Amino acid sequence: DSDGGSEELVLTPAQLIRSLEQAWLNEKFAPELLESKPEIIECVVEQLDHMEANLKRAKTGDLKVSVHRMEIERIRYVLSSYLRCRLVKIEKFFPHVLEKEKSQAEGEPSILSPEEFAFAKEYMANTETYLKNVALKHMPPNLQKVALLKSVPKPNLDSFVFLRVLERQENILVEPETDEQREYTIDLEEGSQHLIRYKTIAPLVASGAVQLI
Repeated sequence: DSDGGSEELVLTPAQLIRSLEQAWLNEKFAPELLESKPEIIECVVEQLDHMEANLKRAKTGDLKVSVHRMEIERIRYVLSSYLRCRLVKIEKFFPHVLEKEKSQAEGEPSILSPEEFAFAKEYMANTETYLKNVALKHMPPNLQKVALLKSVPKPNLDSFVFLRVLERQENILVEPETDEQREYTIDLEEGSQHLIRYKTIAPLVASGAVQLI
């Protein structure tokens, strides 16, 4: 970047695959749609192409070919599962996802890739058209509008998730389970595992300090 406004993502192949797996598990277990990782996706696709090219040059019958082929298929599975998980969430929470994307402050990371954003907008437009043609046009004029933000359930940020701590955290504020209890703080030791309310640790998931499991 000639302006120095961004840093290029530089990872070894092993670090790249670990980053993909971490993004996949976080997306799989988080109740909301997480930040888009287009750099990781692009790098993984390039790495897969490179691995495929290497296989074509390998000798037929070499045992290493079978091993590398299995690794390629494993990476493709993780990648497709990650992308499919994100699409499922977009379809399930599309008005809230688009509203959150619209309210992002300038400079904040996007939760949608350009392709996902186009998909979400098209999905919302098709849903509105379907509702109008199938149901709303048969209702009285005062009932022919529907607020999708109110009609579609929000992600349940109060749900509980399992996590592993990657970086020690101090004084994490935990909300009480009942009205009789008070808020309290806890320390999260590196390597420890916890069952905790998602919204309590959502910023730590975004920063990479914890891993959902």
